[in-house]
Amino acid sequence: MAAEQTPAPDYGRMVTEARRAFYVMFGLLCLVWGLHLVNWLTDYRLSIEGGILPRDPESLPDLLSSAFLHFNWEHLEGNSGPLFIFGFLAAYRGVKRFLGLTALLTLTSGAAVWLFSPEQSLTVGASGLVFGYFGYVVLRGLIDRNLIDSLIGVVMGASFAYILVTAVPGTPGISWQGHLGGLVGGLAGAWIFRERRRKAPAAPGTTGTPGTDAPALPAQAAPTQSSAALTERQQLLKELDDLGL
Repeated sequence: MAAEQTPAPDYGRMVTEARRAFYVMFGLLCLVWGLHLVNWLTDYRLSIEGGILPRDPESLPDLLSSAFLHFNWEHLEGNSGPLFIFGFLAAYRGVKRFLGLTALLTLTSGAAVWLFSPEQSLTVGASGLVFGYFGYVVLRGLIDRNLIDSLIGVVMGASFAYILVTAVPGTPGISWQGHLGGLVGGLAGAWIFRERRRKAPAAPGTTGTPGTDAPALPAQAAPTQSSAALTERQQLLKELDDLGL
């Protein structure tokens, strides 16, 4: 039966991906700050037009834009640090996987706001992405069975567990719906974008059985019990003949 094999860590590739992750997160922050500058110059017209209006069918496309817009400079500054830290930790194991995760979090956090936020509210902000990256980083190491990522998850979880209070109902002025939707998306993303393990090749001479991945050897390749017994008998007769018996 074929067994799963955990890939050996490629530290050179990890350094390369970490460098790419830094550039990606730096570029993402530049994009968010650039959008906010335009937003500020237009009296926050982008936030008004790109924010999510709950249960409004015309606002469904805003699920894709609201995560990158903010209402004021304080709002943006409060999200920028956690966005970079958790985003980098989520991206350093693979930028392509990170981009897929970001798309997932944008949809899950936005959908939670669209479905569960109060009527006539308008929601924007990268907090859903922050919570999603946080959940992904905390759980990823356990699912991938990776020691380094597990340690990172424990440290991040213990250091920033206090932010989870804003993902439950009752916090005024905070979109706990978006926070919770992002967190759920991040936990799901840890499984969806988990590390796929290679299957170890079957040992030479191993015969396969139905339902396994190991191919069966031809019948003549494995000696039968009767042929093995015959060989031992011939050897015994030869030794007796050499002794003159």
